[in-house]
Amino acid sequence: MDTKKRPCSSLSISLLLFFLLSSLSIQHCAATDNISSGQSLSGNQTIASKEGNFELGFFTPGNSRNYYVGIWYKKIPVQTVIWVANRATPISNTSSAEFKISEDGNLVLLNGSKIPVWSSNSIPSTSDSTVAVLHDTGNLVIRDGSNTTIWQSFDHPTDIVMPEGWIGFNKLTGECQSATAWETPENPAPGPFTLSLSPDRSKQYVLLWNNYEIYWRSGVWNGQYFPALPATNENTPFNLTFIDNEQRMYGTYTILYSSFITHTMIGSTGLLTQRYWLDSTQEWQSISSQPVPQCDVHSLCRTFGICDQKSSDNICKCTPGFEPASMKEWELNVWSSGCVRKTSLRCSKKSSDGGEGDGFLGMTNMRLPANPQNLTVGSAENCEQACLNDCSCNAYAYVSGCSIWTADLWNLVQLYDDDSGAGTLYLRLAASDFPGSGSSHKLVIDLTLGVIGGILGILCVLVGLFWAFQRSKRIRMAKQVEGSLILFPYGDLQRATKNFSEMLGSGGFGSVFRGTLVDSTDVAVKKLDGLRQGEKQFRTEVSTLAAIQHVNLVRLRGFCSEGCKRLLVYEFMSGGSLDYHLFRNNSAVLCWKMRYQIILGIARGLAYLHEKCRECIIHCDIKPDNILLDRDFCAKVADFGMAKLVGRDFSRVLTTMRGTVGYLAPEWISGLPITSKVDVYSFGMMLFELVSGKRNTTHSVDGSNIFYPSWAARKIIEGDIFSLLDHRLNGADDTEELTSVCRVACWCIQDSEGHRPTMGQLVRILEGVLEVSMPPLPRALQLLTEDQSQIRYHLSSTEYEDALDQSLNFYQ
Repeated sequence: MDTKKRPCSSLSISLLLFFLLSSLSIQHCAATDNISSGQSLSGNQTIASKEGNFELGFFTPGNSRNYYVGIWYKKIPVQTVIWVANRATPISNTSSAEFKISEDGNLVLLNGSKIPVWSSNSIPSTSDSTVAVLHDTGNLVIRDGSNTTIWQSFDHPTDIVMPEGWIGFNKLTGECQSATAWETPENPAPGPFTLSLSPDRSKQYVLLWNNYEIYWRSGVWNGQYFPALPATNENTPFNLTFIDNEQRMYGTYTILYSSFITHTMIGSTGLLTQRYWLDSTQEWQSISSQPVPQCDVHSLCRTFGICDQKSSDNICKCTPGFEPASMKEWELNVWSSGCVRKTSLRCSKKSSDGGEGDGFLGMTNMRLPANPQNLTVGSAENCEQACLNDCSCNAYAYVSGCSIWTADLWNLVQLYDDDSGAGTLYLRLAASDFPGSGSSHKLVIDLTLGVIGGILGILCVLVGLFWAFQRSKRIRMAKQVEGSLILFPYGDLQRATKNFSEMLGSGGFGSVFRGTLVDSTDVAVKKLDGLRQGEKQFRTEVSTLAAIQHVNLVRLRGFCSEGCKRLLVYEFMSGGSLDYHLFRNNSAVLCWKMRYQIILGIARGLAYLHEKCRECIIHCDIKPDNILLDRDFCAKVADFGMAKLVGRDFSRVLTTMRGTVGYLAPEWISGLPITSKVDVYSFGMMLFELVSGKRNTTHSVDGSNIFYPSWAARKIIEGDIFSLLDHRLNGADDTEELTSVCRVACWCIQDSEGHRPTMGQLVRILEGVLEVSMPPLPRALQLLTEDQSQIRYHLSSTEYEDALDQSLNFYQ
């Protein structure tokens, strides 16, 4: 009997294990559509909606090396992403990254250094029951413990509007829902094209370029459909609805057949397309695209590109004398890089060597570019001469008056005889770029002479060229090795920056553009203005700056000096500016720990400039805009040494120096000679902004402007430092660090520079080596906030010195 029972016992155990494992498996599957508190996604981990329609996780678009968190169709073999979280802030790897619900109930994406690069910025919730659920509509929803929706991805579409999604306007909060195209098919960063409600709040949709130029309208909602949208008319698989009540104005649509897979997409070429999935071909098909014709898309072919609707080859082409900035992209019909000149302009009719200078090529039947500069001249000849006399003038036209264009040419469209609004545009070109120029004839002559010269002559030329190439290569390598600087030709930087098309920012010394070198390294290229130096002195100062290297200073990689063109090439800071992260509502909130590390990094960088360099370098413009962050949010001081580079003399009064109001020390405003203590003053002013997340000049409760540091300094003296802390941090801070930073800020902005600490002393305080006592209230700030007869913290000169004597440990 025992031998007969054993098999039954084994079978029972097997069945029991099977049911246990099955139940565990069922529970696991039921939980795969959500992320709850304590859970996170990393690497290849994903969650899927309940019916398996959509999947959420990390992805890389096309051949990109960047990673993003997104939602895509799970059952479609062609990965089609419908929503992206960190579209403007990619990460480099996913193995140590985390996508999870934070302690305050927000969805956050942490990079490998556990620094947040994206946040849902929803209403804070401390409930342990907060959960993010991926629905079968493609909507990612965050719910708190009471099952209330506190955030959803449908409120923040990227480039696709899904069925049951919406585009509209919240009348109570002022929040707009709009869809913005990807920059390119491999880069989900926001591009220039946007679908939104009309800015005048009429019941119609518009397509915008750079959020201001309307290039298509849907027509006003007539109660059933939009007149300019054929796909919303009758006999469609959609049910379109437009809502306009006291709370919201928005449009949404549903599909009539559950098996019909469709969405509305604003593409990187500016077209609004309704697409559906066709199983038979395993491809997305277009139901309709707007606008028609495609050349109505504003600046479709970007800078110096011409849109030709009737072209049998490619709808976009470069103007004569120009070529694609990225031939690889143009071959894929991606025109976002635009066109660049083949030959730089000479800025004259005759060159210095007596050769041909610049000229104008007439282009007939053109829709003239936007934003002309109108001049009052008497004739077309005078208009041409006015453009020729301006080195920055790229084109002119004379149609009932003179118009010139001194910036890049956008929105060029080839028109035809039956089109209205056509004109002749005269494009400025170098002589060698004119069609049928003498350069080709000269080339034929040179080749003929080369043949006549015989094989011996050819060999001599080749040997000479080889020797010259090797010598040039050695010189170029020597220039690159010396001081770790690279001497860039202007044309190389023009191509790297796509003809300086992507501006990162501008300041007192010039504008900064993003560029990509031939080795795919990203750089920031600064075009300098207002130089006073000769080329030799400029190169000397640049070499000096290149020798200044510190982990908290932006590294100078190279420079360009050709004629009047002076450019500096810096390492690219992917984290952007501190200004962006402190004051932009759409940026992730910097936690206190990160802010303290940024403060310490800035202090170390300035201390190096003031005390470790051969000569003290005064920055003269410390503010959040000039503090850049790398991918790991390490702070780096930018634009240092610029004052000396452009030829300023610190031995005299710097009344013409370009500082920034709100950060200027009293002695500077008074016209007195300045020292490194002006940087200390600006650093203190910036500390108030880092602690509070508010700008120096902000608004009071009644809406009037107030100088925030004056109010903040009083609170510090009163001991009420927590009222200064950024409310977005929800009180999360280190009390000792916060106290130290607030007191340091007050010491930095003392009226007399002799009462301010040095940057070296500040570093030791922030590192915890020295203690800092309670500072007195700066007298200048008292005068800003009170009548002198009612100054509560007024100190006599003797009392001021007594306060300093009590703080000896501050200066030890």
